[in-house]
Amino acid sequence: MISGFSIALAPVNLLFCFIGCVLGTLVGVLPGMGSATTIALLMPITFRLSPVTAIIMLAGIFYGAQYGGSTTSILVNIPGEATSVVTCIDGYQMARQGRAGPALGISAFASFIAGTLGVMALAFFGPPLAELAIKFGPPEFASLVFLSLMLVGYLGGKSLPKALAMAAIGLTIGTVGQDPVNIQPRFVYGILEFNSGMNIVPILMGLFGIAEILSNVERIIKPEVLDAKIKTFLPSLQDWRDSIGAILRGAGIGFFIGLIPGSGAIVPTFISYGIEKKLSKHPEQFGRGAIEGVAGPESANNAAAQGTLVPLLTFGIPPNVTGALLLAALMIHGVRVGPLLITQHPDVFWGCVASMYLGNVMLLILNLPLIPLWVRVLKVPYYLLFPLITLLCLVGSYSINNSLLDLVVLIVFGVAGYLMQKYEYPPAPLVLGLILSPILEKSFRQALIISRGDFSIFFTRPISAAFLIVAIGLLLSHFFPLFIRRFRANVAD
Repeated sequence: MISGFSIALAPVNLLFCFIGCVLGTLVGVLPGMGSATTIALLMPITFRLSPVTAIIMLAGIFYGAQYGGSTTSILVNIPGEATSVVTCIDGYQMARQGRAGPALGISAFASFIAGTLGVMALAFFGPPLAELAIKFGPPEFASLVFLSLMLVGYLGGKSLPKALAMAAIGLTIGTVGQDPVNIQPRFVYGILEFNSGMNIVPILMGLFGIAEILSNVERIIKPEVLDAKIKTFLPSLQDWRDSIGAILRGAGIGFFIGLIPGSGAIVPTFISYGIEKKLSKHPEQFGRGAIEGVAGPESANNAAAQGTLVPLLTFGIPPNVTGALLLAALMIHGVRVGPLLITQHPDVFWGCVASMYLGNVMLLILNLPLIPLWVRVLKVPYYLLFPLITLLCLVGSYSINNSLLDLVVLIVFGVAGYLMQKYEYPPAPLVLGLILSPILEKSFRQALIISRGDFSIFFTRPISAAFLIVAIGLLLSHFFPLFIRRFRANVAD
């Protein structure tokens, strides 16, 4: 950690940590934007930075967005981030009662406390898990990737078949290029630029940048900011008594659920809110301005943001779409993410962890004084904002290889992403499938080479078998009720 702080406190890293935190808060404030979209847009900017500086800035955007999302939830009743949906319930009611200041204050302090505890847990759990992951062989990694894709499909979308279809498409796109074993081109259709694989940056910018713009343009978003004079942001002593338990419980719930691939930072906010309502002596106050209903979910989403980085940095398995984008950024910088990251690139791991401590302090100091500025930003017309984002997408995609083909890929995946949102096909499994495809193929083929083509190797090794049993159990748990209903209908006939 001492070496990590020496890296994070370098002037250039401190500057980009600050930039990431401010940008993260800004996109959290703006409804319709998000950390995934912003990371996809700004990824080309990081290519000229060192890997440590790049991951510090992009991680700052990720956890900074969790802070900003609460501002619009409380003042506008529109969640800036999906993880702040629950905060709208009681946060906006507090603002209507003239308690917007304490609501914003407890949100900032809860985010800081939970974020700091989450970073401490990341530093504590990361190295032991990495040592465990070193013992994994190709069968274990292949089964772990399969389980991760199944979990993302099971937890991350309304329809499991749609999610699995998107994951399959992502895995297929990931095979475009040269075969890693016999070096023969696959699915390139005579396009030489595809021999080294499809460029991931235009795909991500299309799915999250262009698609988000097209989706938001057809929705009329007119934020009506609550016109309330905020006298103080400091919660009272009674507010702290009511909230401290919710903050600590939310931090624990958020971090440990964040470890599960596919859960993300949204699920723990709902769980935290439900638990606080169950434990409260006055459950009837929830939905009418209970401060615990703000403190619990806000601490849960910030701790979950740190928790999701544990499987990413220790196993090389991104737990959600933002983690997949961070993994893509590190891969582009030539950093091999996985069990050996801590030993091969200790500057990246410990520099990132230390920067999160500093980033949480920055966000606490910046968040409350800048609220008047964020309120003004909310009044910027979207017809001015969206053309600027489109320009960033086009310039960012073209500047990577100076290739018109990348612009075509950007537009194609932008339209595809818009249609996916419209017809409720989740993009997260597609992105995770695309990122994990090389890892799955390499591990799967290595395992079969070791076993000389015997598929039983995946079931005779205990850890691999456990992963596969859980994955198959998840799949059957979805389809089993359908079979029961059909069986009962046939019996009734």
